[in-house]
Amino acid sequence: MNKREYTLNEFILEAAEDPNENDFFELEKPALLEVNLKNQKIMAKAGSMVAYIGNIDFKREGMMSKGLGGLLKKAISGEGTSLMYATGTGKLYLADEGKKVKIIKLKNEAIFVNGNDVLALEESIQNEIKMLKSVAGMMSGGLFQVKLSGSGYIAITTHGEPILLKVTPGQPVFTDPNATVAWSENLTPKIKTNLTFGSFIGRGSGESFQLEFMGEGWVLVQPYEEVKYAAKA
Repeated sequence: MNKREYTLNEFILEAAEDPNENDFFELEKPALLEVNLKNQKIMAKAGSMVAYIGNIDFKREGMMSKGLGGLLKKAISGEGTSLMYATGTGKLYLADEGKKVKIIKLKNEAIFVNGNDVLALEESIQNEIKMLKSVAGMMSGGLFQVKLSGSGYIAITTHGEPILLKVTPGQPVFTDPNATVAWSENLTPKIKTNLTFGSFIGRGSGESFQLEFMGEGWVLVQPYEEVKYAAKA
């Protein structure tokens, strides 16, 4: 077995971007999305740009209001999850606090995603944002879900490697709202409270309730409770 020398050349080769990758959305590294723009426009989470090569312009859209059709005035963080438009030609690199990136190519399909876990989407993707109103008083900012539909690329983020749980008739799945990342279009989560054991579930006082998924479909959860805090002034 050859011993690694950890030379500078070895480091450069290991960390360098792959010039052969040129799909629209590419997973450059587990936590780094590469978007290859060719006179195109995408929407991305504001602040997610870590680098770019070429001629790309950015326009911040405030609070997902215009970028993700008809959004409410308040979102997960307390002030809203902001989006930006990226337009032009070149390579764009996006990341979000070291979270793992998952690329999905929708083909006339739809999924629901936790609003804070949306990293980027093609301009062609249609979207609609809703809120589980019954959760609003229970957790900071409520729980916002984004319905992404149509045909094109989307990129979502997760803390660690997620697991996909199948939901079947007669076998519902219960999840922690702060660990729930995405779910299939045909499922509508309901709130299930557990006042008796609330003190022992999770690590926070707001976790005495769960999301209940019934029917047939799937739910994606991450091994992490992503508690949302109100933004500072």
